[in-house]
Amino acid sequence: MDTESKLELVARNAEEIITRDEMKSLLETKTRPRAYWGFEASGMMHIGMGLVCGRKILDMIEAGFDYIVFLADWHSWINNKLGGRMENIQTCGEYLKQCFTALGISPSKATYLWASELTAKQEYWERVVRVGKSVSVNRIWRALPIMGRGMNATDLEAASAFYPCMQVADIFEMKLDVACAGMDQRKAHALARDVGEKLGWHKPISLHTHLLPGLAGMKRMETTSFDEDKQLNAQITSKMSKSIAESGVIVHDEPDVIRKKLRSAYCPEKDVENNPVIEIVRHVIFPWTGSVMIDRPSKYGGPLSFANSKALEEEYRLGKIHPLDIKNTVADGLIKILEPVRHEFKEHPELLRKMEQMEITR
Repeated sequence: MDTESKLELVARNAEEIITRDEMKSLLETKTRPRAYWGFEASGMMHIGMGLVCGRKILDMIEAGFDYIVFLADWHSWINNKLGGRMENIQTCGEYLKQCFTALGISPSKATYLWASELTAKQEYWERVVRVGKSVSVNRIWRALPIMGRGMNATDLEAASAFYPCMQVADIFEMKLDVACAGMDQRKAHALARDVGEKLGWHKPISLHTHLLPGLAGMKRMETTSFDEDKQLNAQITSKMSKSIAESGVIVHDEPDVIRKKLRSAYCPEKDVENNPVIEIVRHVIFPWTGSVMIDRPSKYGGPLSFANSKALEEEYRLGKIHPLDIKNTVADGLIKILEPVRHEFKEHPELLRKMEQMEITR
């Protein structure tokens, strides 16, 4: 595969790459560049994590990256996920691994690494301290929203200040060329780029994907302030949440549950900008399937076929596609894409049963 083809594969469906020129240079000069995506173990996997992140990981593996799926158990513990109990957090990490494996990211394709494997080393903590000594307390405080906490939070534990330093140290400890995450993590990656340059390490490239909104729609979610940029803040506050069951589709939801959730989803007629169902079409269905068929009766106009999201969205904007038709199409698409995950947990349900007994918060 030539460089341009690799770059197109890496960049497709990404919200931003910092920077694209650096990514191109990396692909030209390194045969097996290293990348990662870090995941807190904090609850059930929804399609924002499984299908948006999962698709991008598969793209980068196909483009020749050595990829690390980082199970951030220590970070989850600091962030008091799953009651702050490490036993729960590590069970959840194994569950996430099972989900991703069912979606095609098997241990034969990617390396699954626990944060606790890094924290067991003295050299890692030396790196964390070096990061902390290179930046101001104010800079660390501004990065704390990466933990899913508002900018004005006043109830944070002192350990929270370790979190951004650890996230930056992770990148350098694993010798990563590229750090991947949703748009809500861009402050941590900007910090890593600054620290790397200041300490004479290296300047990691960052790649960020869109945050899939909850099914209730942007205007119906919480209004906490996470970022100074109003558009990005709206994306963060409205993102799909594992702690709000009705806000998203879980990767092992049964077909009838998926259809019920989509029927209830906010899907304003002719609106393609503030429409969570259209966002699933744009960021999930097309990236996974490459095309969309809207199968409707002839009395309502007959079937429609689309090779790209832009064409479908234009027809929807003009009112030529009814919201119910797009809801049914998305439900059918998700049911098909997620079939391997449902099959996996029917065959091996033990971790899912343990997860169902946990209380999921935030």
